[in-house]
Amino acid sequence: MVDFDVQTFIVFLVFMLSLGICHADRNLYSGLQCSEADNSSESSFGVNLDSLLDLLTQKGPLSKGFFKTTVGRSSGKIYGLMQCRGDVSAENCANCTRESVAVALHDCSKSKKVQVWFTWCFLRYSNERFFGVWDQSSAAIVNETDFDDASVVSKALTFISEVAITAPKQPLMFHAAVLDAGQFGKRYGMAQCTRDISRTDCSHCLDTQLMTFRTTIGNKRGWEVYGSSCSMWYHDYQFYSNFSITANDGELSLTSIIVIVMFVSSVHCIGARRLSLQGVATGITMAVLVFIFVP
Repeated sequence: MVDFDVQTFIVFLVFMLSLGICHADRNLYSGLQCSEADNSSESSFGVNLDSLLDLLTQKGPLSKGFFKTTVGRSSGKIYGLMQCRGDVSAENCANCTRESVAVALHDCSKSKKVQVWFTWCFLRYSNERFFGVWDQSSAAIVNETDFDDASVVSKALTFISEVAITAPKQPLMFHAAVLDAGQFGKRYGMAQCTRDISRTDCSHCLDTQLMTFRTTIGNKRGWEVYGSSCSMWYHDYQFYSNFSITANDGELSLTSIIVIVMFVSSVHCIGARRLSLQGVATGITMAVLVFIFVP
């Protein structure tokens, strides 16, 4: 018979492994933004939208995870863009893009301006040209109660700032790095800009996100910031996939619990990870969720 202490150890080991599995990166729906414009009177817009979404779905995953195009003429013209996170495989990128399209068509069927965020990808389309224009809209998801050790916090902002500085210089304007926090483990950071904007605007975008949310994210073990032109991720576990990076000296992590929105009038959230940059602000029944709005 197996000794009781050994059995206890095995149960504990399985439990710890399950925690690791729970921290594995998943493609979660993070939010959407829909305009109130009505396209029902313009049949050409709907036809062009279908063509646009087909092109984004087909070509995006095969174009290093980024594709932008325009379909239609005059009032029926529509501009579209999709981008996957730099570490995501082509297959996962394709699946994420299809999910984003499904959400857009279901939740924003009458809108001419739509943005959809998932963990692994971003979809945007509009009847107005937005290519190459830095959009400052951003939302942050942080764990309000999961504070990091002071010795890690002192290194975290420097670490993630370096990630933000490096990303615009990379070929795909994407960068990931690891901070070795010694006895407190590792912290993982990632930054990415949409590839339609310039490297200069990419740098400004990431800097603005860090400045805007600095007091909110500074002492947290994990957070994510999603924007129309750039996004950042920080966790105390390896959240990325299909990507190889070496450890660096000194950074941070995330659990989706608080939502902060800037440069938008209001927010509607459903669940810990669902952000909506439009509509009426509503609370969440879970006590651990708190909403802070930045005008």
